[in-house]
Formats: sequence, C-alpha cells, structure tokens
Amino acid sequence: MTLDRSLQVDFRHRVRFTEDVFAPDNATLANVCSDGIPRRMIAFIDTGVHQAQPDIGERLANYLGARAKIGEPVPELKMIEVVSGGEEAKNSNDVYEQVLVAIDRYGIDRKSFVLAIGGGAVLDAVGLGAALAHRGVRLIRMPTTTLAMDDAAMGVKNGINKFGKKNFCGTFSVPWAVIADEQFLTTLTDQQFLSGFSEAVKIGCLKDPSLFELIEQSAARIVARDLAAAMPIIRRSAELHLDHITQGGDAFELNEARPLDFGHWAAHKLESMSTYEIAHGDAVAIGIALDCEYAVRMKILSQKDSTRILACLQALRLPIWHPMLLQTDQLLRGLEEFREHLGGRMNITLLRAIGESTEVHQMDSGVVAASAKALAP
Repeated sequence: MTLDRSLQVDFRHRVRFTEDVFAPDNATLANVCSDGIPRRMIAFIDTGVHQAQPDIGERLANYLGARAKIGEPVPELKMIEVVSGGEEAKNSNDVYEQVLVAIDRYGIDRKSFVLAIGGGAVLDAVGLGAALAHRGVRLIRMPTTTLAMDDAAMGVKNGINKFGKKNFCGTFSVPWAVIADEQFLTTLTDQQFLSGFSEAVKIGCLKDPSLFELIEQSAARIVARDLAAAMPIIRRSAELHLDHITQGGDAFELNEARPLDFGHWAAHKLESMSTYEIAHGDAVAIGIALDCEYAVRMKILSQKDSTRILACLQALRLPIWHPMLLQTDQLLRGLEEFREHLGGRMNITLLRAIGESTEVHQMDSGVVAASAKALAP
C-alpha cells in the first residue's frame, strides 16, 4: 500500500517599516500582536543595541503599558533579557538556550510572543529558540542593522554555527512579523551601516538593474549616512528578498539552487576561516567581487559589468579583497560545504549581466585562484 499526498500550508509574512516604533502613538507593534486574546511576551535585546540605547527595555515596557491603558489587548511583558550580539550569538548554544529557558519559565505558549531586537545574528539565534519551543512560538523580529533590515530579517531561516560551518544547525520558520524601525540605523558604526549594502548590491545585480543603478548614483550619500537616500534602497532590497521568498516557490529551499546566495559560497567560508572577524556584509562584498572576476575569466560576464559592480562596492567603502582569498585550498572547501548545505549537486549562482543570473555546477579551482590574485590591491 502506497499513500502519497501533497501538502500545502499557508503562512503570512508580515513586514512593516516604521519610525520610532516605541512612541506611544505608533500602533505598528501593537497591531501585529493584538488578536483580541490575552497573550504574553518575552523580549531579547542585542547587547550592542542595549549599549547604544540603555533605556530600550524601559521604552518597550512603557509602550506596551501605554497601549494597554487605552484598552488595546497588547501582550503582557513578562521579561526582558540582553543577549550576546554579533556572530558570537551564533557561535555557541547560549542564546537559543536562554530563549528556551525563558519560554519555559514564563509560561510562553505557542501563540504568545518572542520579540527579538538586534542584528541578523541575534535574530537567527533567538529565532532558533522560538522555533524549537513548542515546535514554534510566534516570533517578532525587530532588525536593527542595515543588513538585517534589507536581507536577513526577511528570510524564514533561523540558525547557529557549528563545526566551523555557517548555519549548520537551524530551522525554517516563518516569523509572525518583522518590524523595521529606521531610527535604529542612526546608532550603528559606519562599518555596520555600510556593510549591509552588499546585500542590496547583490539583489540589485540579480533581480533589479534599476536598484543597482540607484545604489551607484546614491553611493556618496549613503556613505554620508543620508537616510533619505539610504532608506528607499533598504526598503526595495527588503521587498525583493521578501518577494523571492514568498513568490519564488521554494521558501524552504527544497530545490538544489539558492539563487539569492550569489557571492555567498566564498563569503561563508571567509567568515569561518577568519573565526568570524570578517563581518558577513563585508564577506559578501568580497564574495561578489570574486565571483564577478571568475565569471569574466570564464567568459560568462562582461568586463564592463564586472567593473561597474566592483566600483559600486568600493564607492560604498566595502572591501573587494582579503588576504585569506589566497588560501585557495581552504577557501575551495567552501564549495563542498555549500553543496552539502543545499543537498544535491553543486549550484553556484553567477551573473551573465546586471539583472541576469545563471547557475554553474562546478568551478575551476585554478581560475578561482587566479581571480583571487587579480583582486589583490
């Protein structure tokens, strides 16, 4: 007897961009977590965010209190904890286990809320804990970095690093909501602010040449931290990532290809090789540059388009080379790790032109090495 059935599950991916999310008259957070039934909430705040805004927990508590006073059925805030930020959040079990302990201690049921406030690594680690408890507690992501807003928070993945491999342990779990408050970006260092634009360059190269052109034209204003220029790019990048996930037909990556990971096979390996001293956004910029140079040498991409892309990255003050690129044998292990992560034959996304991509199923190690050397200053 054979019983095969197709299974479809509907999810709603709620994304909101706003300003001053904890202002009492801002209904964004209240609206996404109000369903007319009393709920509970626990919150986890990235240590970097807490250092920049020491009163953030108090503001969250005051906000929920103010909304409750006007009769809005907002969740009862049971706990606020500060957790390790940056890649440290993903390099041990500490953060996601903190989440599990708190969910148990404060009686957080499946339809109550875990609020994660921080960069992409904290969203990943807190999200893993929320996804594991009760097989899934409602997660609200509040990204606080450029990279988290324009890319990471839009995904449906959570995870931590293991065995020197990026995101080795993780889950697919659609967040209940994503709320991006642009005011968080004002507290970032220049490096933190700019590194996230590598993902906007990536998605523009893959899917939207007009976005890439806008980034080229706006690079000087972005470097000057002009949010009037930066936010339309961040929002468009987020929209393109979200559309790919929700409309691309492969949200849980069941296929062998992962087209949004242009530049990422090398980026992930460079991060682990450097013990995560190279930030993800910077690693992606280097990975994009490497894959562009490789595609030119393989006569897939024109030199003109490659030159434009590398010039755009440099105009954003993003790196396009690192000495670790010359450790070719170690770097190339990232290809097999990438294949294992996806399960199946190797699929690496390269560009044919700005706005047009292709998949290749092998990469010439000699050409990769030559491409890395060519990028050296």
